[in-house]
Amino acid sequence: MEDKPQEEGPQAGPSTQKMELIYNRVFLQHETGMHPESRKRLEIFDYLPDTPLLDGEPFLELIHSPHYIQKVKIASELGAHLDGDTATSVGSFEAARYAVGATIMAAESGGFALVRPPGHHAHPDRASGFCLFNNVAIATQKLVQEGKRVAIFDFDGHLGDGTSYIFYDTDQVLYWSMHQYPAYPGHGFVDEIGSGPGKGFTINLPLPPGSADDILEDCLKNFLPIVEQFQPDVIAVSAGFDAHQYDLLLDLKASANFYYKTGQMLRERFPHVFATLEGGYNVEEMRNCLCNFVAGYNGEPIPYPEKPTISSMRVLETFEIYVNAVMGNLKGYWEF
Repeated sequence: MEDKPQEEGPQAGPSTQKMELIYNRVFLQHETGMHPESRKRLEIFDYLPDTPLLDGEPFLELIHSPHYIQKVKIASELGAHLDGDTATSVGSFEAARYAVGATIMAAESGGFALVRPPGHHAHPDRASGFCLFNNVAIATQKLVQEGKRVAIFDFDGHLGDGTSYIFYDTDQVLYWSMHQYPAYPGHGFVDEIGSGPGKGFTINLPLPPGSADDILEDCLKNFLPIVEQFQPDVIAVSAGFDAHQYDLLLDLKASANFYYKTGQMLRERFPHVFATLEGGYNVEEMRNCLCNFVAGYNGEPIPYPEKPTISSMRVLETFEIYVNAVMGNLKGYWEF
Protein backbone atom coordinates (compact mmCIF):
# COMPACT_ATOMS: atom_id res chain seq x y z
CA MET A 1 0.00 0.00 0.00
CA GLU A 2 1.36 3.44 -0.93
CA ASP A 3 1.76 6.10 1.73
CA LYS A 4 -1.00 8.69 1.83
CA PRO A 5 -0.04 12.08 0.39
CA GLN A 6 0.94 14.55 3.09
CA GLU A 7 -2.14 16.72 2.61
CA GLU A 8 -4.45 13.71 2.89
CA GLY A 9 -2.89 12.22 6.01
CA PRO A 10 -4.78 11.48 9.21
CA GLN A 11 -6.14 14.57 10.89
CA ALA A 12 -4.78 15.28 14.35
CA GLY A 13 -7.11 16.58 16.99
CA PRO A 14 -8.60 15.78 20.36
CA SER A 15 -10.11 12.38 20.99
CA THR A 16 -13.80 12.09 21.75
CA GLN A 17 -13.49 8.42 22.71
CA LYS A 18 -13.66 7.40 26.37
CA MET A 19 -10.88 5.00 27.36
CA GLU A 20 -12.44 1.98 29.13
CA LEU A 21 -10.56 -0.69 31.07
CA ILE A 22 -10.54 -4.19 29.56
CA TYR A 23 -9.98 -6.75 32.33
CA ASN A 24 -10.62 -10.41 32.99
CA ARG A 25 -9.61 -12.73 35.84
CA VAL A 26 -8.08 -15.12 33.31
CA PHE A 27 -4.93 -12.98 33.66
CA LEU A 28 -4.59 -14.16 37.27
CA GLN A 29 -4.03 -17.71 35.97
CA HIS A 30 -0.47 -16.75 35.01
CA GLU A 31 1.15 -17.84 38.28
CA THR A 32 4.74 -16.68 38.84
CA GLY A 33 5.15 -17.21 42.60
CA MET A 34 7.51 -14.87 44.46
CA HIS A 35 8.25 -12.67 41.48
CA PRO A 36 8.01 -8.92 40.73
CA GLU A 37 5.52 -9.66 37.93
CA SER A 38 2.94 -11.49 40.03
CA ARG A 39 -0.84 -11.79 40.05
CA LYS A 40 -0.91 -9.19 42.85
CA ARG A 41 -0.44 -6.55 40.16
CA LEU A 42 -3.98 -7.20 38.89
CA GLU A 43 -5.66 -8.50 42.04
CA ILE A 44 -5.83 -4.88 43.15
CA PHE A 45 -8.30 -4.34 40.27
CA ASP A 46 -10.46 -7.29 41.29
CA TYR A 47 -13.46 -4.99 41.80
CA LEU A 48 -13.74 -4.68 38.01
CA PRO A 49 -16.19 -6.89 36.09
CA ASP A 50 -14.84 -9.47 33.67
CA THR A 51 -14.83 -8.27 30.06
CA PRO A 52 -15.64 -11.00 27.51
CA LEU A 53 -12.36 -11.41 25.60
CA LEU A 54 -11.21 -12.15 22.09
CA ASP A 55 -8.99 -15.24 21.82
CA GLY A 56 -5.66 -13.91 20.60
CA GLU A 57 -4.16 -17.26 19.57
CA PRO A 58 -5.10 -16.92 15.85
CA PHE A 59 -3.09 -13.67 15.73
CA LEU A 60 0.14 -14.87 17.39
CA GLU A 61 1.84 -15.67 14.08
CA LEU A 62 1.56 -12.04 13.00
CA ILE A 63 4.73 -11.64 15.07
CA HIS A 64 5.83 -14.95 16.59
CA SER A 65 7.21 -18.06 14.94
CA PRO A 66 5.18 -21.31 15.12
CA HIS A 67 8.12 -22.98 16.84
CA TYR A 68 8.19 -20.35 19.59
CA ILE A 69 4.41 -20.47 20.10
CA GLN A 70 4.67 -24.24 20.59
CA LYS A 71 7.57 -23.72 22.99
CA VAL A 72 5.43 -21.43 25.16
CA LYS A 73 2.58 -23.98 25.15
CA ILE A 74 4.88 -26.78 26.28
CA ALA A 75 6.62 -24.65 28.92
CA SER A 76 3.22 -23.66 30.33
CA GLU A 77 2.09 -27.29 30.55
CA LEU A 78 5.26 -28.05 32.52
CA GLY A 79 5.33 -24.83 34.54
CA ALA A 80 8.86 -24.24 33.26
CA HIS A 81 10.88 -21.03 33.01
CA LEU A 82 11.42 -19.68 29.48
CA ASP A 83 14.49 -17.82 30.67
CA GLY A 84 16.01 -16.83 34.01
CA ASP A 85 13.46 -14.04 34.52
CA THR A 86 10.36 -15.35 32.76
CA ALA A 87 8.25 -17.93 34.57
CA THR A 88 5.22 -19.89 33.37
CA SER A 89 2.53 -22.01 34.96
CA VAL A 90 -0.27 -24.26 33.75
CA GLY A 91 -2.47 -21.20 33.14
CA SER A 92 0.17 -19.02 31.48
CA PHE A 93 -0.52 -19.83 27.83
CA GLU A 94 -4.23 -19.14 28.26
CA ALA A 95 -3.56 -15.85 30.07
CA ALA A 96 -1.02 -14.82 27.43
CA ARG A 97 -3.23 -15.53 24.42
CA TYR A 98 -6.11 -13.63 25.99
CA ALA A 99 -3.73 -10.75 26.82
CA VAL A 100 -3.11 -10.55 23.09
CA GLY A 101 -6.85 -10.67 22.41
CA ALA A 102 -7.57 -7.95 24.96
CA THR A 103 -4.93 -5.71 23.40
CA ILE A 104 -6.45 -6.20 19.95
CA MET A 105 -9.84 -5.30 21.44
CA ALA A 106 -8.30 -2.17 22.96
CA ALA A 107 -6.85 -1.24 19.56
CA GLU A 108 -10.32 -1.46 18.04
CA SER A 109 -12.19 0.38 20.82
CA GLY A 110 -9.63 2.87 22.11
CA GLY A 111 -9.51 1.03 25.43
CA PHE A 112 -6.88 0.13 28.00
CA ALA A 113 -6.02 -3.58 28.12
CA LEU A 114 -5.35 -4.32 31.78
CA VAL A 115 -3.43 -7.53 31.13
CA ARG A 116 -0.62 -9.80 32.18
CA PRO A 117 1.77 -11.23 31.24
CA PRO A 118 3.17 -8.02 29.78
CA GLY A 119 4.64 -8.04 26.30
CA HIS A 120 7.10 -5.40 25.15
CA HIS A 121 10.28 -7.41 25.86
CA ALA A 122 9.08 -10.46 23.91
CA HIS A 123 10.88 -11.13 20.60
CA PRO A 124 9.47 -13.11 17.65
CA ASP A 125 11.29 -16.27 18.74
CA ARG A 126 12.05 -15.84 22.44
CA ALA A 127 10.64 -14.71 25.76
CA SER A 128 12.34 -11.97 27.71
CA GLY A 129 11.87 -9.73 30.73
CA PHE A 130 8.70 -11.39 32.13
CA CYS A 131 7.03 -11.25 28.67
CA LEU A 132 5.66 -14.22 26.66
CA PHE A 133 3.96 -12.70 23.60
CA ASN A 134 4.37 -9.13 22.42
CA ASN A 135 0.83 -7.84 22.91
CA VAL A 136 1.34 -4.34 21.54
CA ALA A 137 3.38 -5.54 18.54
CA ILE A 138 0.73 -8.08 17.51
CA ALA A 139 -2.07 -5.50 17.75
CA THR A 140 0.09 -3.01 15.85
CA GLN A 141 0.96 -5.46 13.07
CA LYS A 142 -2.73 -6.25 12.63
CA LEU A 143 -3.41 -2.53 12.19
CA VAL A 144 -0.52 -2.21 9.72
CA GLN A 145 -1.94 -5.05 7.63
CA GLU A 146 -5.22 -3.12 7.57
CA GLY A 147 -3.37 -0.17 6.04
CA LYS A 148 -2.89 1.89 9.20
CA ARG A 149 0.12 3.95 10.27
CA VAL A 150 0.81 3.32 13.95
CA ALA A 151 2.94 5.21 16.44
CA ILE A 152 3.92 3.22 19.52
CA PHE A 153 4.64 5.33 22.60
CA ASP A 154 6.41 3.19 25.21
CA PHE A 155 6.68 5.10 28.50
CA ASP A 156 7.55 2.02 30.55
CA GLY A 157 10.76 2.69 32.46
CA HIS A 158 12.54 -0.09 30.54
CA LEU A 159 13.18 -0.16 26.80
CA GLY A 160 10.69 -2.40 25.01
CA ASP A 161 13.49 -4.18 23.20
CA GLY A 162 11.21 -6.76 21.61
CA THR A 163 8.93 -4.12 20.12
CA SER A 164 11.88 -2.02 18.99
CA TYR A 165 13.46 -5.02 17.27
CA ILE A 166 10.25 -6.04 15.52
CA PHE A 167 9.65 -2.63 13.90
CA TYR A 168 13.26 -1.43 13.57
CA ASP A 169 13.31 -1.55 9.77
CA THR A 170 9.85 -0.28 8.83
CA ASP A 171 8.54 3.22 8.16
CA GLN A 172 4.91 2.21 8.80
CA VAL A 173 5.44 2.12 12.57
CA LEU A 174 7.07 4.85 14.63
CA TYR A 175 8.49 3.47 17.89
CA TRP A 176 9.25 5.97 20.65
CA SER A 177 10.60 4.83 24.02
CA MET A 178 11.68 6.84 27.05
CA HIS A 179 13.49 4.62 29.54
CA GLN A 180 16.14 4.55 32.23
CA TYR A 181 19.65 4.15 30.85
CA PRO A 182 21.64 2.21 31.80
CA ALA A 183 19.13 -0.42 32.93
CA TYR A 184 17.66 -3.67 31.66
CA PRO A 185 17.83 -4.66 28.78
CA GLY A 186 21.06 -2.66 28.43
CA HIS A 187 20.54 -0.73 25.21
CA GLY A 188 18.20 1.82 23.65
CA PHE A 189 20.79 4.57 23.34
CA VAL A 190 20.68 7.80 21.33
CA ASP A 191 22.16 6.28 18.14
CA GLU A 192 19.57 3.49 17.82
CA ILE A 193 17.22 5.15 15.32
CA GLY A 194 16.17 2.31 13.01
CA SER A 195 17.64 0.78 9.87
CA GLY A 196 16.86 0.57 6.15
CA PRO A 197 13.44 2.05 5.37
CA GLY A 198 12.90 2.41 9.12
CA LYS A 199 15.85 4.69 9.75
CA GLY A 200 14.60 7.67 11.71
CA PHE A 201 11.44 5.83 12.81
CA THR A 202 12.85 4.54 16.12
CA ILE A 203 13.29 7.19 18.81
CA ASN A 204 15.13 6.24 21.98
CA LEU A 205 15.20 8.76 24.81
CA PRO A 206 17.61 7.50 27.48
CA LEU A 207 16.80 8.84 30.94
CA PRO A 208 19.56 9.05 33.53
CA PRO A 209 18.74 7.56 36.95
CA GLY A 210 17.01 10.18 39.04
CA SER A 211 15.01 11.67 36.16
CA ALA A 212 11.87 13.29 37.59
CA ASP A 213 8.70 15.01 36.37
CA ASP A 214 10.52 18.01 34.90
CA ILE A 215 12.60 15.82 32.57
CA LEU A 216 9.73 13.49 31.68
CA GLU A 217 7.40 16.37 30.83
CA ASP A 218 10.16 17.95 28.74
CA CYS A 219 10.32 14.70 26.75
CA LEU A 220 6.61 14.95 26.00
CA LYS A 221 6.82 18.58 24.89
CA ASN A 222 9.82 17.97 22.62
CA PHE A 223 8.87 14.65 21.06
CA LEU A 224 5.08 14.53 20.81
CA PRO A 225 5.43 16.96 17.85
CA ILE A 226 7.47 14.28 16.03
CA VAL A 227 4.63 11.82 16.53
CA GLU A 228 2.28 14.42 15.05
CA GLN A 229 4.61 14.83 12.03
CA PHE A 230 4.41 11.08 11.45
CA GLN A 231 0.63 11.49 11.01
CA PRO A 232 -0.41 8.23 12.66
CA ASP A 233 -3.84 6.73 12.27
CA VAL A 234 -3.49 5.12 15.70
CA ILE A 235 -1.37 5.69 18.83
CA ALA A 236 -0.49 2.46 20.66
CA VAL A 237 0.71 3.02 24.23
CA SER A 238 2.93 0.52 25.99
CA ALA A 239 1.84 1.71 29.40
CA GLY A 240 4.31 0.69 32.06
CA PHE A 241 4.35 2.53 35.37
CA ASP A 242 7.77 1.52 36.71
CA ALA A 243 9.19 5.03 36.19
CA HIS A 244 7.31 6.01 39.36
CA GLN A 245 9.54 7.20 42.19
CA TYR A 246 8.55 4.32 44.48
CA ASP A 247 8.80 1.48 41.97
CA LEU A 248 10.84 -1.53 43.06
CA LEU A 249 12.99 -2.16 39.98
CA LEU A 250 14.17 1.23 38.69
CA ASP A 251 15.58 4.54 39.89
CA LEU A 252 13.38 7.05 38.07
CA LYS A 253 11.41 9.69 39.96
CA ALA A 254 8.09 10.24 38.19
CA SER A 255 5.15 11.24 40.34
CA ALA A 256 1.67 9.91 39.71
CA ASN A 257 0.84 13.38 38.32
CA PHE A 258 3.06 12.75 35.29
CA TYR A 259 0.80 9.97 34.05
CA TYR A 260 -2.27 12.19 34.37
CA LYS A 261 -0.58 14.85 32.22
CA THR A 262 0.49 12.21 29.72
CA GLY A 263 -3.11 11.07 29.31
CA GLN A 264 -4.23 14.68 28.87
CA MET A 265 -1.60 15.44 26.23
CA LEU A 266 -2.38 12.33 24.20
CA ARG A 267 -6.10 13.08 24.20
CA GLU A 268 -5.51 16.67 23.08
CA ARG A 269 -3.44 15.63 20.08
CA PHE A 270 -4.68 12.31 18.72
CA PRO A 271 -8.16 11.01 17.93
CA HIS A 272 -7.44 7.28 18.31
CA VAL A 273 -5.32 6.06 21.22
CA PHE A 274 -5.24 2.69 22.95
CA ALA A 275 -3.05 1.25 25.69
CA THR A 276 -1.89 -2.05 27.11
CA LEU A 277 -0.25 -2.67 30.48
CA GLU A 278 3.47 -3.35 30.66
CA GLY A 279 5.48 -2.91 33.89
CA GLY A 280 4.91 -1.35 37.30
CA TYR A 281 5.89 -3.35 40.36
CA ASN A 282 4.80 -1.32 43.37
CA VAL A 283 1.23 -2.58 43.26
CA GLU A 284 -0.57 0.36 44.89
CA GLU A 285 1.50 3.01 43.10
CA MET A 286 0.96 1.25 39.78
CA ARG A 287 -2.81 1.33 40.40
CA ASN A 288 -2.67 5.05 41.22
CA CYS A 289 -0.58 5.91 38.16
CA LEU A 290 -2.76 3.85 35.84
CA CYS A 291 -5.97 5.42 37.15
CA ASN A 292 -4.41 8.86 36.78
CA PHE A 293 -3.44 8.14 33.17
CA VAL A 294 -6.94 6.99 32.24
CA ALA A 295 -8.55 9.91 34.09
CA GLY A 296 -6.27 12.37 32.32
CA TYR A 297 -7.15 10.85 28.98
CA ASN A 298 -10.87 10.87 29.76
CA GLY A 299 -10.89 14.49 30.93
CA GLU A 300 -11.77 13.56 34.50
CA PRO A 301 -10.36 15.03 37.75
CA ILE A 302 -7.09 13.49 38.91
CA PRO A 303 -7.93 10.69 41.39
CA TYR A 304 -4.48 10.32 42.99
CA PRO A 305 -2.62 13.66 43.05
CA GLU A 306 0.97 13.63 44.24
CA LYS A 307 3.57 16.32 44.82
CA PRO A 308 5.55 16.95 41.58
CA THR A 309 9.18 15.80 41.55
CA ILE A 310 12.31 17.68 40.45
CA SER A 311 15.56 16.32 39.01
CA SER A 312 18.95 17.23 40.45
CA MET A 313 21.27 19.51 38.48
CA ARG A 314 23.62 16.62 37.63
CA VAL A 315 20.74 14.54 36.28
CA LEU A 316 19.50 17.52 34.24
CA GLU A 317 22.95 18.04 32.75
CA THR A 318 23.24 14.39 31.72
CA PHE A 319 19.75 14.43 30.21
CA GLU A 320 20.56 17.56 28.21
CA ILE A 321 23.52 15.76 26.66
CA TYR A 322 21.34 12.79 25.77
CA VAL A 323 18.44 14.78 24.33
CA ASN A 324 20.71 16.97 22.21
CA ALA A 325 22.33 13.82 20.81
CA VAL A 326 18.93 12.30 20.00
CA MET A 327 17.85 15.46 18.19
CA GLY A 328 21.15 15.56 16.31
CA ASN A 329 20.71 11.98 15.12
CA LEU A 330 17.11 12.59 14.02
CA LYS A 331 17.35 16.10 12.56
CA GLY A 332 17.54 14.72 9.01
CA TYR A 333 14.20 12.98 9.49
CA TRP A 334 12.05 15.29 11.64
CA GLU A 335 11.65 18.98 12.43
CA PHE A 336 12.34 20.07 15.99
